[in-house]
Amino acid sequence: MRLPPRWLRRILIDPAVALVVVLAVLSLPIWIVIAAFISRYVPGKWRILRLAWFLFLYLAVDAIALVVMFLAWVGSGFGWKIRAPRFESFHYWVLGSMLKVVIRSAKRTFKLEIDLEGGGPASTAGDEFRRPILVLSRHAGPGDSMLLMDALCNSYQRRPRIVLKDFLQWDPAVDVILNRLPTSFVPTGKNTGESVVDAIAELARTMTRDDAFVIFPEGANYTERRHQRAIQKLIEIGRPDLAERARDLKTTLPPKAKGVVTALSTAPPNSDVIFVGHAGLESFINAGDIWRGMPMDTSVAVRTWHYPAESIPPADEQETWLYDVWEEIDNWIEEKLEGTG
Repeated sequence: MRLPPRWLRRILIDPAVALVVVLAVLSLPIWIVIAAFISRYVPGKWRILRLAWFLFLYLAVDAIALVVMFLAWVGSGFGWKIRAPRFESFHYWVLGSMLKVVIRSAKRTFKLEIDLEGGGPASTAGDEFRRPILVLSRHAGPGDSMLLMDALCNSYQRRPRIVLKDFLQWDPAVDVILNRLPTSFVPTGKNTGESVVDAIAELARTMTRDDAFVIFPEGANYTERRHQRAIQKLIEIGRPDLAERARDLKTTLPPKAKGVVTALSTAPPNSDVIFVGHAGLESFINAGDIWRGMPMDTSVAVRTWHYPAESIPPADEQETWLYDVWEEIDNWIEEKLEGTG
């Protein structure tokens, strides 16, 4: 569905979310009883009630954040200084608070556990080794993105920046807050490669020591069809060597090297690179998957590979290096999936 213009989203969709939450709060005892009653006749332990509660909490967080950001807009002189450093820091705090509430609730509601291997970026503000970081993560649905952003904001005190598809602006709070932070929304659809690369270059170029630029080199969730299409495209552009390496990948799509190389060339020279692999959310991509999998009772394995700026190879070797690390990530994911079934 085509995204409405920003002014219409602000005067129609954003207030509508707040109104829905107010109505949900007023009718809380009614719909909780109804959801609990229906859950008795639906397979899965309290499936309807769990989903209804999480959706309510998510919308409530959205609504509260919208009110807070509206007050910030007024306090900034009706948007005059909304991009000033202190307001940017305030919006990062709001983003971290939203993620903390939503992720903690999701862990309890869906019985999620996180098993982390490897270390993360330096988190202490006064750490002399603190540097900008490029975070290259495996892509596996919206859950992985939220978990990653939560870790960066709340565990490592980083200021994430990211390139996203424009349809995500249907979420009112995401729409408002990320349009006030260093984020780029790119059109959904084909032939958007150059716009993505341009957005990556701009966001990487302006990084500071507190920033973490999140990139998903695959560009989409893994499916067998996308995997075969990616292999065919590599053949069409005259890269049979990469197509052969892509065939060996079992759980991930081949990484798109152009965006990664662009980020490495435009980011500050002292930027570290952290690769992130995770296994456990592959079966929870859309609403139907979540419905069938409730309660999830899932352990998500996460591993990081940290490459200091000094160890990153020169530009002419970065494509090969990216595929080497990606194959290691793919093998690790395959091993974890075999271990958990």
